[in-house]
Amino acid sequence: MNNETYLKLWQDVRAHFIIKQDMKEEQQIISEITQGVSFKGANLWVLIFAIFTASLGLNVNSTAVIIGAMLISPLMGPIIGMGLAMGINDIELLRRAAKNFGVATLISVLTAMVYFTLTPLGEAQSELLARTMPTIYDVLIATFGGAAGILALCTRGNANVIPGVAIATALMPPLCTAGYGLATGHILYFLGAFYLFFINTVFISLATYAGVRLMHFHRKEFQTPGLERKAKRLVMGIAVVTMIPAVVMTIGIVRRSLFDNQLSRFMKTELEQPGTQIISNSVDEEKKMLHIVAVGREISDSTQRVATKNMQHYHLDNYTLNIIQGEKSDSVLLNSKLSQLHSTRDADHQKLMEISSQLSETKNRLENYTRLEQLATETREEMKSLFPQVRTLSLARVSEAHRDTTATSQFVAAIISTDPKPQLTAADRKRLHDWLKARTKVDSLVIYE
Repeated sequence: MNNETYLKLWQDVRAHFIIKQDMKEEQQIISEITQGVSFKGANLWVLIFAIFTASLGLNVNSTAVIIGAMLISPLMGPIIGMGLAMGINDIELLRRAAKNFGVATLISVLTAMVYFTLTPLGEAQSELLARTMPTIYDVLIATFGGAAGILALCTRGNANVIPGVAIATALMPPLCTAGYGLATGHILYFLGAFYLFFINTVFISLATYAGVRLMHFHRKEFQTPGLERKAKRLVMGIAVVTMIPAVVMTIGIVRRSLFDNQLSRFMKTELEQPGTQIISNSVDEEKKMLHIVAVGREISDSTQRVATKNMQHYHLDNYTLNIIQGEKSDSVLLNSKLSQLHSTRDADHQKLMEISSQLSETKNRLENYTRLEQLATETREEMKSLFPQVRTLSLARVSEAHRDTTATSQFVAAIISTDPKPQLTAADRKRLHDWLKARTKVDSLVIYE
């Protein structure tokens, strides 16, 4: 292929990436972004409701609810407005956007704090905790998301991109988590979440700033060239300072991940053997000890020596290997099980107490029913002597509901049948009532004939 062919191929490829034909008018873009900067009236209420929705989602650990809150949130407006203002050197727009951004942030944190102060569900769920440890990956997400956002705003037919940017960069959940931190006194949660929100804000704005500059928007002139240089240095300084803690956190996470991978490879290659199972491992950083618990067939001393010698190949040579097996491993397992038992003992004890109470109540009820049945049989001979007119006697516990009141009454009903001659007199009936009441040992008894 000659140079002309390469040139034509390059032009064909380049044509697919040119966006000029899709661009809106510059003034139209600036007008649309400027309108989204304001936070008054309906915009402010939408923000408050979105914060409540996101807080509920974090509280019940619902990803779908959190995504819905991010879709209705208007927070992107002033953030993109600040990036545009920096890109076109519009100090007045920057002031307005920054002021509205500050108001929106303050109201969001206070709203979330009020919610988490009032909610009975105070435990931090995984969705909430995920917003407390930002890394360099959050910087990259905010940068690429912001770039997609400003490109969508500047071109026709890309209105569905902005909601996607709002979800990807996740502005709402960190603010809600910051409110949770203030409401519950977890200052580290507040700092971590607010730092994540600050990362998203800075790098969405920076991506907007870079996009506006690359698309050659008309810029207002500074009064002096020196002032423009200072502004550029300030922007870059904010970006670098914002990135430093995230880079440090990311380095720690990556180092831990690499260490875990090397440790896993070491155990699988050097220590695993038929009949042996490695059940756990732990690292004591202070003493530089690597503790590995194994059960089953014991790992021989010679295998341990070879494994110790080969630790340098896995970058573990600065640790001392300690393999716990045999009776020691059984002790470790026993302690682990005991710990689990202790952690659930109180809950199990409470359940046992509830079951015992229910059984006792059921037993008492059963005894009450069977006692009356036995009593009717036991008093047969006495009844024949004292009240020969009575042929049959039935005893039952009765709950009576009244039509005109919600109250109920409980009593024992004595149902009797008598011979026609001699009849049961009123005095005999009174004596029978008192005798049955004494024999049943109840407070209330009614005779039915």
